[in-house]
Amino acid sequence: MDQQETAKEVAGKSIGKHGLFYITLIVLIGVGSSYFLSESAITAVMTMIGGALVALINMMNGIAGTATKEERPEFKVISDLIQRLDQKETPMRVDVVDGKVSVSKGDDVVTMREAK
Repeated sequence: MDQQETAKEVAGKSIGKHGLFYITLIVLIGVGSSYFLSESAITAVMTMIGGALVALINMMNGIAGTATKEERPEFKVISDLIQRLDQKETPMRVDVVDGKVSVSKGDDVVTMREAK
């Protein structure tokens, strides 16, 4: 049976074969144009070349990159808070008798006396 490749696999192979060539070509065009252009025109050309390189590298990383993006920490905190709200908690009880305060929650009991 012949297995078909996914679009990501085909794009990854193509980028692996030709991506470095395209980046090198763009850099060489920028260096070559600096020989023929005036200083004010070089700035505009280099800015466009830099933008093209960033876009090409981001596109290559998006297609060939395998790292999964980590979830933002605030979403994790919100998710944990929602899970806590859904859980049933044992009630807490506070007793104050003759200057002693007893706090009990489930099997845990903490007793404190008034400081003198």
